[in-house]
Amino acid sequence: MDIRELLAITVESKASDLHLLAGSAPMIRVDGALYPVKQETKLTPETSRDLVLSLLSPTQKNLLLTNKEIDFSFNFGDRGRFRVNAYFERGRMGAALRLIPNKIKGIEELNLPKICHRFTQLKSGFILVTGPTGHGKSSTLAAIIDEINTKRKEHIITIEDPIEYVYENKESIISQRELNHDTYSWTISLRSALREDPDVVLVGEMRDYETIAAALTIAETGHLVFATLHTNSASQTIDRIVDVFPEHQQAQIRMQLSNSLEAVFSQRLLPALGGGRIPACEVLLATSAVKATIREGKTHLIDNVIQTSQGMGMISLESSLAELVKIGRISREIALAWSLRPKELARLLGEGKT
Repeated sequence: MDIRELLAITVESKASDLHLLAGSAPMIRVDGALYPVKQETKLTPETSRDLVLSLLSPTQKNLLLTNKEIDFSFNFGDRGRFRVNAYFERGRMGAALRLIPNKIKGIEELNLPKICHRFTQLKSGFILVTGPTGHGKSSTLAAIIDEINTKRKEHIITIEDPIEYVYENKESIISQRELNHDTYSWTISLRSALREDPDVVLVGEMRDYETIAAALTIAETGHLVFATLHTNSASQTIDRIVDVFPEHQQAQIRMQLSNSLEAVFSQRLLPALGGGRIPACEVLLATSAVKATIREGKTHLIDNVIQTSQGMGMISLESSLAELVKIGRISREIALAWSLRPKELARLLGEGKT
């Protein structure tokens, strides 16, 4: 079986990922679980290598051999787009391919809370979308960016590694820049963005304090900035940003973050009853109380602020999980397995409910 057949099976199976690894049959991830591609035997080191190399241009092949890993993306006709990480393990080539649908789903289609529409209306500030790898952050950001693109006349700049969703210009114009193809550095591209007349900037990932500092500066200067982090909660997100910086800079970063932050939106995709996956979300809005909490370094209080401010639009993870159980979208067991505060979730569900 060649690579195009495997890509077609991935699309037809509505899988999110395809894995190529020597010693294993090709594997696809469907609704969060891995399954072997039917009728496929285990890949040898040679067949795994040949499949991986068939995805690469000569330049990409040289980069993989030199750096031992490479990120890139490509179009699969009109059937979708794949984001690829090719790498070596035990001296053998492997790859993980993420399927990116051509069609960008809207906020309602993704079962996201209505508060996401508010994010599309902001003119400035810093919004962080967080969660584990493979739990829908890119799709959420694409839905938000595409709604801005549909409703506002703006210049949107995305900086990604690699480009995932491809946007068409609607009411806005969109400049999509890919690391190592259109720019050589997160930090340089963000500094350059300020000279490109931006209204909205999307930072695909914040990997170091220089990137975070540059993103904060853009938000502070009156632009709307979206970025992602691999964190599980709002309080953990704030701590992660601050802790990246040297200790002597942390007070200043807390001040900058408190001034520019608009929201932290944390999500994870859970197995839904009846198949598929559905998001459970936590939403922190940067009220004056939240800003003071960040400024004073009291992030341990953020969870309580969320729980007591849900009338203002904030959402705790436990209330999101409880609602999904009550409307029959997920099981109680799944909710408890993903909860960060099981006792609070049990209280919201009520004793004896199943």
